[in-house]
Amino acid sequence: MTPTTYLIFGLLTLSLVALDIWQTRGGNITIKKAALWSVFWFVLAFVFAGSIYLFWDFYAPTSHYSAEKATVSFITGYLLEKSLSVDNLFVFAIIFHQYMVPQHLRPRALLWGVIGALVLRAIMIAVGAQLLEQYHWLLYVFALFLIWTGIQLARDKGDEELNPLPEKLIRKVAKVTDDYRGNALIIKEKGIWFVTPMMVVIGVIAFMDVMFALDSIPAIFAVTREPFLVLAANVFALLGLRSLYFVLQGMMDKFVYLKPALSFIMVFIGIKMMLVGSNWEIPTSISLLVLLATMTTAVVASIVNQRNKSNEMIG
Repeated sequence: MTPTTYLIFGLLTLSLVALDIWQTRGGNITIKKAALWSVFWFVLAFVFAGSIYLFWDFYAPTSHYSAEKATVSFITGYLLEKSLSVDNLFVFAIIFHQYMVPQHLRPRALLWGVIGALVLRAIMIAVGAQLLEQYHWLLYVFALFLIWTGIQLARDKGDEELNPLPEKLIRKVAKVTDDYRGNALIIKEKGIWFVTPMMVVIGVIAFMDVMFALDSIPAIFAVTREPFLVLAANVFALLGLRSLYFVLQGMMDKFVYLKPALSFIMVFIGIKMMLVGSNWEIPTSISLLVLLATMTTAVVASIVNQRNKSNEMIG
């Protein structure tokens, strides 16, 4: 990739973040509005996939990928990151509940958290790409980590405990106010600087997202090790995450088969990563079909389960 490609994509990302800020101004987001914007971000990702197919030679003139392979890799990586990021939504809900974040402040908290995650993931992707180029055996370490995480997720009983490290660090270096002060992160009172609970919430969100990235970034490196495609898939997956949160906020308890689906996906991707370069390497197109089939099955099964429970209550 040329520096020009990354510069243009960086400007595009900033423009899309600005658009996201504009559409959530005021802090009042209805489910209908969030659903429309979720569809918008989803469609936009596929428009970008179309641009990869048409202009791949401009994006990456020295890449050994064909336009078709790059497009399929991006779509697969995007759907993988999107499906794995859904688990983040449950964590967001726990964070907001634990820190009693007012409803009208949640869009801004998510925005800053996502921006922080974008920057940190970009760094992790750059480092990960270099490491995998020099030390191929790390791919197998990542693969085992993914399989182990998938198994742990399947065994999880739902008693999530947030890592308090970000809050501890913030409270060590700064004084924290007792209450929220609108969207402010830092305020000055009687000549003393304070950070607000919003800063703590944003720190926890960004930290937890990076913890999830330890799973998702190795997973997408099993799909493609083209850094630009990895970065683009992560950017588009994270951009729509805020809107998706508000769509699913009141529906999270209904998707009862989501965690088993995510567990299966992580184990599958771990196995795929183990087989890279062997005679049994799993084609990217097969990975895409497996991801779509798994998530579709989980959603349909959850809807059927919810309907059966409703019928039992009526009966």
